Amino acid sequence: MNGMSYNESTELALQEWREKEKKALELSKIVGELRFDRSIELVLFRRDLYDVRPSEIIHYHLFAKNYINTELSINLTLQIAKAIFDNKTIGSSRIDIGKLASEYQTSDGDLYEFVSNKLSLSKLDPEQTYTHRDVVLYGFGRIGRLVARRIISSTGRGEQLRLKAIVLRSSMKVRLEEVNKRMALLEIDSIHGAFPGTVQVLEEGNIVEINGNKIHMIFAGDPSEINYEDYGIKDAILIDNTGMWDTKEKLSAHLRPGIQKVILTAPGKDIPNIVVGANHQTIDFESETVVCAASCTTNAIVPVIQTIDNEFGIEKGHIETVHAYTSDQNLLDNFHKKPRRGRGAPINMVITSTGAASAVAKVLPNLKGKLTGNAVRVPVPNVSLAILNLTLAKISTREEILEKLRHACLHGDLVEQMQYSTNDEYVSSNAVGTTVASVIDVPSTILSNDGRTVTLYAWYDNEYGYTCQVVRLAKHVAQVRRFSYY
Repeated sequence: MNGMSYNESTELALQEWREKEKKALELSKIVGELRFDRSIELVLFRRDLYDVRPSEIIHYHLFAKNYINTELSINLTLQIAKAIFDNKTIGSSRIDIGKLASEYQTSDGDLYEFVSNKLSLSKLDPEQTYTHRDVVLYGFGRIGRLVARRIISSTGRGEQLRLKAIVLRSSMKVRLEEVNKRMALLEIDSIHGAFPGTVQVLEEGNIVEINGNKIHMIFAGDPSEINYEDYGIKDAILIDNTGMWDTKEKLSAHLRPGIQKVILTAPGKDIPNIVVGANHQTIDFESETVVCAASCTTNAIVPVIQTIDNEFGIEKGHIETVHAYTSDQNLLDNFHKKPRRGRGAPINMVITSTGAASAVAKVLPNLKGKLTGNAVRVPVPNVSLAILNLTLAKISTREEILEKLRHACLHGDLVEQMQYSTNDEYVSSNAVGTTVASVIDVPSTILSNDGRTVTLYAWYDNEYGYTCQVVRLAKHVAQVRRFSYY
């Protein structure tokens, strides 16, 4: 201990920790001011920094080891945040200060000049007025409530998406009682915890106010019953969370006065299936009026598969998903029209079919007919695991494969979709609340002796991770996506 006594070293460690917490608090203050005053959102290796405890911010800096093989200094990220704050030419944007810090560590020169040069593309007029897009949620179940949480938590100055209405099918005679019950489910979630903010039910249940957002509660039995312009809604994006319709014809019924585009939070049959990061660049969002965000599993596996296929080629493969049970299953044994799903979900592993493997071809057409898939529903309420067994077109090593995946998690089009985890103690609950589509479990990776068949494990929060993909898609559909530096 360098000549120090145990008590001296203990005191020094606490003092160093307190200094880190002070720096984290200072960073948090800058994050908040940039968010609200200039619509600049700072993240650290894609992890949200807004409304995060100082100890968590410090932990995020340790997490940097997964990307740059070393801890990240909070002193450096704080200085980068200050440089962004002092540069008044940077406009509305989302900036990863972790990536900026990792790049600066290997460069020479003035920090302020470095940051200015790296972010030169975001030099938009900071006084420019941005036009937000209204959002309507049709349905308010598991995904609907999480979409509401995500949109409201990222509203900032409100230049991107604003939740304006929630459409429900009436389940109770007294509207106020029903809305109170619906909002109670939003406020406290058994998996995702307490909602960070305030929820107030107003005007006999016709309006709710959530963190300052006034939202209409509309009760209707069918889309044809609603004129959204009556509620002051125009050119809105409607997100259908019900899963009741999956064709363009049926979903087009949502294109009522006030609604311009429709997004389905499930696989669609004759509409573009979009995994943001993988194929959204191929979609003409001007002309497409109805699109879908595919499934949670498709979003989880496509980024990994695309990375492997681009780098090594995939000849064939099988995807097995170990999936959390869903509300489609029964709590206790009861009738179900599909095989096995009638058995009690909390006490059985249930083999069932999945369309995820065939759905990959809708996103990556070159893989049509090359993949098979199946699923096992297991007694956990959230977080699933995709096991990808892929035969490669060229011989490789485990190290080469993992390096390509690690690089894709830090650079390129899929950085919001994939996270790289070297934690050999990672279990399903670790993934609850992750904003990425999938987390690659590095220690579990297996390569066959001939270097041709790799088995990859990818965790995914099939609720919240998928929800974040839905919101990303909504921003692309609405064409309100800000400049981002990842």
